[in-house]
Amino acid sequence: MAFPQTRMRRLRATAGLRGLVRETDVRAGQFVLPLFVTETDPGEGASGRAGREPIATMPGVDRLSLTALVAEAQEAAALGISAVMLFGLPAEKDEQGSGAWDAEGVVQLATRAIKQAVPELLVITDVCLCEYTSHGHCGVLREDSSVDNDATLELIAQTAVSHARAGADIVAPSDMMDGRVGAIREELDGEGFTDTPILAYSAKFASAFYGPFREAADSTPAFGDRRSYQMDPANGREAVREALLDVQEGADMVMVKPALAYGDLISAVKRATHLPVAAYNVSGEYAMVKAAAAAGYLDERATVLEILTSLRRAGADTIITYHAKDAAQWLQ
Repeated sequence: MAFPQTRMRRLRATAGLRGLVRETDVRAGQFVLPLFVTETDPGEGASGRAGREPIATMPGVDRLSLTALVAEAQEAAALGISAVMLFGLPAEKDEQGSGAWDAEGVVQLATRAIKQAVPELLVITDVCLCEYTSHGHCGVLREDSSVDNDATLELIAQTAVSHARAGADIVAPSDMMDGRVGAIREELDGEGFTDTPILAYSAKFASAFYGPFREAADSTPAFGDRRSYQMDPANGREAVREALLDVQEGADMVMVKPALAYGDLISAVKRATHLPVAAYNVSGEYAMVKAAAAAGYLDERATVLEILTSLRRAGADTIITYHAKDAAQWLQ
């Protein structure tokens, strides 16, 4: 029936009615909080808080010492957040990124520290070489300075195993090398980690939204860019194909990154894979909201919750977001 018999506003009249028919829920348990842990203790730094170094382009986000990291993990768990994702800043780098798979590396130490202090909190580790290589690329280089896909696979797989051995609950390869999910699955299984899930950064785009992260993780390429291995933002069908290939290779979850401008692909990947899908609400998306809120242009709380709801509505089961702690408090 059409108007006047049908009136869509009837079920919008009160908060109770709106809640009764709400299609999409957002809960703290769906959030993953990304954390940057540094091998070199920043001291009190500009924040005046021990073990924390503020990241200028990401207000409210710090580089953390191991001690500060554990405190942050405990706070996240207390807020009902299910997981943290670790990014490491090593004291030294080299051409191969050997710190990535060092048993005493920064992420390995951080993983053990969190699992000892907050065993119920899931630890997801970013598996990549870019934070550990002197050149800032996500793999080893050929003589012509291009990234050698196949030579990188063994190192990525070693890194994933070292994280699993340290106690990581989920490993998340972000390098975008072809075949890396299969290489990781084979190495994990061969080392007895058959129950360790892989969250694949399946559709990771060469995005302008990563700028603040590169400052935070000190991972800006020394030359060139990552367009030869990260995806072209114009390609949607290719994103679905990437995700399906990762499923074939053994991925347990898949990811779309960035999130805010890629809701169509979150939906498409969800429909195609039938796997749990994570959306990474990245640093540039976070920084934009923070800057606009600081200028008084936006209501930060309302904006953040609307963004997170939109990602859930698009099909994301899990949202990786720097807003996680604030959002968890707002939702209580």
